[in-house]
Amino acid sequence: MSNPLPKTTDRYVLRTTQNGFDSLEFEKDTPIPELGDYDCLVQIQAVSLNYRDLIIAKGQYPFPVKFPKIPCSDGAGNVLAVGKKVTEFEVGDKVCTLFNELHQAGPIDARAIASGLGGAIDGTLRQYGVFPEHGLVAAPTNITPTEAGTLTCAPLTAWNALYGLESKALKPGQTVLTQGTGGVSIAALQFAIAAGAVVIATSSSKEKCDSLKKLGAHHTINYREDTNWGETAKKLSPSGEGVDHVVEIGGPNTMAQSLKAIKMEGVITVIGFVGGAEGEKQPSTLDALTNVCTIRGILVGSKAQFKDMNAAIDANNIHPVVDKTFPFEQAKEAYQYQWQQKHFGKVVIQLGRLQ
Repeated sequence: MSNPLPKTTDRYVLRTTQNGFDSLEFEKDTPIPELGDYDCLVQIQAVSLNYRDLIIAKGQYPFPVKFPKIPCSDGAGNVLAVGKKVTEFEVGDKVCTLFNELHQAGPIDARAIASGLGGAIDGTLRQYGVFPEHGLVAAPTNITPTEAGTLTCAPLTAWNALYGLESKALKPGQTVLTQGTGGVSIAALQFAIAAGAVVIATSSSKEKCDSLKKLGAHHTINYREDTNWGETAKKLSPSGEGVDHVVEIGGPNTMAQSLKAIKMEGVITVIGFVGGAEGEKQPSTLDALTNVCTIRGILVGSKAQFKDMNAAIDANNIHPVVDKTFPFEQAKEAYQYQWQQKHFGKVVIQLGRLQ
């Protein structure tokens, strides 16, 4: 006899950002919404944190957020039940959540941005959730639920950075510059290595640089010791003319160096501002002209890109790098740990049993 479906879920809710991470409220036994015809009931097994989740809790997110809100976008788990018109998934399937549920393919638009998990709509930091089938993607078969719980935002953003601009998609033999050791940068490194590209990676310590080399980075630069790391990266590129792709996560304080590193007709993909939203010498729009490069801002990626990425993860047996896991009850500690920026890879909150 099958187990009855859950009717309630424990969850975290943000009702305000006045107290930062302490604003996360733990709620027990809240009702699970009724399953619609096109919905799936998912037991969430793993949720990973992103910089976006941290700044939402601190009231620093530049996009609209409505409160109260269940936080977090990243989640992986099992399908427990499906609506009568669901065709893509079956009970028992392993799935990941899609960051912007309405971003199915092609360029993102305002409607898709208004479907962002953990910001515009309720997110994943709960034991069970009802999600529309278009808001889920089948997880890769080669990785664990903990690893799958990291894919929604950071790796998909990295994939979009390298492959989302079709005319300038990454090719074997090209050079990629990554910044730091967060989830996007490490995923970009892994995807680039799998594609046969040369990777130059920056970080803040010898220990982290050594870890990046173990993951396959061809060159590493300690940006604390080499403040002109953009010029160094250009010299390290095989042609000496610069890198083809920069995965720009730092913001205004790193863009000047990224411009020094980029090759003519190269692409700088701007995906964040972990170095701060304000810089002392912020580059102007004319820098795209004077460096003859493309500067592109992206917001994660589409479901179609997610499927392509997962196929590559399966084909190349890529395993996301997980730095540390926390139990569900210690979500606030997980937030604080990532805020300290000591992590290498992803920070994951685990919920329930892992199968």
